Amino acid sequence: MARDILNRYIWIIDTIRRYGRISRRELDECWSRSVYGQGEQGIPRRTFFNYRQAIEELFSLSIECDTSTYEYYIVEPENSDITEWMLNSSATSSVLQGSRDVASRIMLEDVPSAREFLAPTIEALRHNRTLTFDYHPYTRSQPTRGVTIEPYFLRIHRQLWYVTGRNTTDGKIKTYSLDRISSLRITPDTFPQPLHADPKEYFRDSFGVMVTQSQPKTIKLKVDSRQSKYFRALPLHPSQEEMVSDTYSIFTYRMRITPDLVAQLLSYGPSVTVLSPPELKAMLLTDLRAALANYEQ
Repeated sequence: MARDILNRYIWIIDTIRRYGRISRRELDECWSRSVYGQGEQGIPRRTFFNYRQAIEELFSLSIECDTSTYEYYIVEPENSDITEWMLNSSATSSVLQGSRDVASRIMLEDVPSAREFLAPTIEALRHNRTLTFDYHPYTRSQPTRGVTIEPYFLRIHRQLWYVTGRNTTDGKIKTYSLDRISSLRITPDTFPQPLHADPKEYFRDSFGVMVTQSQPKTIKLKVDSRQSKYFRALPLHPSQEEMVSDTYSIFTYRMRITPDLVAQLLSYGPSVTVLSPPELKAMLLTDLRAALANYEQ
């Protein structure tokens, strides 16, 4: 029953968004044709009022009525990214829960970092509490014990969750992968929320989760026509611009040169060629020659 109610909320949101502005008569007609209508003439007045309240509480979306036209529309929150992610996740979850009969033929990607430590990290963010944990990155043989941070924000990237905050020992802002954390606990210590704690601004010039002190560079990539379609569907970075030619495209970005960007560009193989800047070309050439040397030996 709870899942069915959530599906009804999502249906109402999707329908109003699809129309942009919709009258109550039009909404009732759509409802009667849907799987939720069950022959009803429309959504009962009191039920629709309760649904509107629940949608606002769950998704921070406000369904307003224009009294001059009596049309309903959605007022998006200032930070719509988390709302979109919640809606997409809820819709996907609802569909998958109703697909258990074909579960053996559905393959999903694992998000291990969300299972154990996502909830307490969000709790620490909510109440501005410091976090203490042991951290074992892939680059070290032994974990660092007793890391304490003031968590500023969370980010998901490539199916992994990351927390960014100020390390209280060295005073530097660092990012930690939740899947490399162990023995995490929320401490009683609180900290003032910094004014600059904006994840979009912090990662603005980065490809992924790596942030360096280097200045952003203008990066130009020559991408073949096939790979260009993927770049259009899933941009490499928000700064992406494209100039189309017959058999290729030139994509331009404004980003910092980071190891995760280099690794990503290498993964495209011959379909992507770095045109500039020279230092990025040199980094890829060094890695390509080292990889080739492994086979030549």
